[in-house]
Amino acid sequence: MYKGLRVVVVMPAYNAEKTVAQTYQEILEQEIVDTIILVDDASTDKTSEIAERLERIRVILHQTNKGYGANQKTCYKAALASEGDIVIMVHPDYQYTPKLIPAMAALIAEGLFDCVLGSRILGTGALKGGMPLYKYLANRTLTFGQNLLVGHKLSEYHTGYRAFSRKILETLHLESNSNDFVFDNQMLAQIIYNNFSIGEITCPTRYFAEASSISFQRAVKYGLGVIATSLEFRANKIGMMSSPRFNNITTN
Repeated sequence: MYKGLRVVVVMPAYNAEKTVAQTYQEILEQEIVDTIILVDDASTDKTSEIAERLERIRVILHQTNKGYGANQKTCYKAALASEGDIVIMVHPDYQYTPKLIPAMAALIAEGLFDCVLGSRILGTGALKGGMPLYKYLANRTLTFGQNLLVGHKLSEYHTGYRAFSRKILETLHLESNSNDFVFDNQMLAQIIYNNFSIGEITCPTRYFAEASSISFQRAVKYGLGVIATSLEFRANKIGMMSSPRFNNITTN
């Protein structure tokens, strides 16, 4: 626990057999973590088998592949059921270092922010860490457009390393979001729309053969979904739309 608050780490997993144990071990080294939950989205490798042999980890297995967004929905429901006060998403592909967990948890526990993002763009390490140039340029371009449309200022909207207060997960209508990769972006848009505070810390960038990646076609689909989400956000803000994603606040 951290300052009397229960810290839960969730790992949305798919085909992470080569890196899940290494990620898990580094999470364990962060002594403030109370519970670790891994949701395996019907991997075709031995991800769940390896995870189930590890101690202090709860494994939830999707019988069919539901998508990255659907995986997160399961993660957050399980985290709330585990009485998590601070919930941190760490990808099991070891692309993001779990060593930042204490810092991210502290920013929420101290009441400074409701959400904390591990940004690969803050600082100068993204390209040095192996981020492909086209991904870097796409990230910067999309982020610039999003900041204009949603009226916020973040260094990036596309990191998968995130920490949330319990209040965020109890408030946002996450079921209205996509089951695919754009879920991440829709959730951030909801957080901003509902005036939750967001902090960012610099996160080292690590790209290597075992790290997960999406195809160019899915990346294009994601980019279009990001633009659509930002336009939907703006339309709701000025009263042109009233979509459940932004206006139907509920408890999940």
